[in-house]
Amino acid sequence: MTTVVEIAVQDAAGARAAMSAGADRLELCQALEAGGLTPSIATIEAVCDAVGAEKVNVLVRPRGGGFVYDADEIALVAADIRACVDRGVAGVVVGALDAHGRADRAALRRWRDAAGPATFVFHRAIDASPRSAEVFEALLAEGVDRVLTSGGAVRSIDGVDRLAAYASLAGTALDVTAGGGVAPEDIPHIVYAGVQAVHLSARRRTGLDAASGPGGGVDGHDVTDAGIVAAAVAAARS
Repeated sequence: MTTVVEIAVQDAAGARAAMSAGADRLELCQALEAGGLTPSIATIEAVCDAVGAEKVNVLVRPRGGGFVYDADEIALVAADIRACVDRGVAGVVVGALDAHGRADRAALRRWRDAAGPATFVFHRAIDASPRSAEVFEALLAEGVDRVLTSGGAVRSIDGVDRLAAYASLAGTALDVTAGGGVAPEDIPHIVYAGVQAVHLSARRRTGLDAASGPGGGVDGHDVTDAGIVAAAVAAARS
């Protein structure tokens, strides 16, 4: 079985770089330095035009700071999901927990309905939960298509035992994608755990010589590095 290589990108240039270097699919977001947030509709359209909507999964996350959402935020995510699906994307990537660390199943059902035929992915909110095993069981029960997880570790390479357990429990019902600090050299060891895909941002920092100044945030910005993508693809195919 060929291991899928998924690259997190933030713009059309990154999408083109990742796909030209051999990536199989993309997760589109903005603010990767904050763990990723919902990209603008214009960005979604630009990326879909650049590489084809069938390769694009969109992260729908309204804010940073955890994964427990109120009614307004849940409604906003549902609306963003519908907007993404209307533009033909392959899938949407979401995640929600309740105050006790369990999966917010009511939110998931609402978002699953909004996603319609699109692939429905649960992101690394599972790794933030002290009840990750219960969250995983809920994802299986709710018919989630795919889960992105590091196996509860900071880096996926350190969570391979749990990744292997997830893959065994899921069987063919749920695809497990390993993501979280993945480096190309880690990929053969992660693949051995039995996951269907690996996920990485493959980014480097640029623009450090451009003034940011007060109010402009940190210096520089991230871009997709095609060389890192190519190395990841080679590792996954070896």
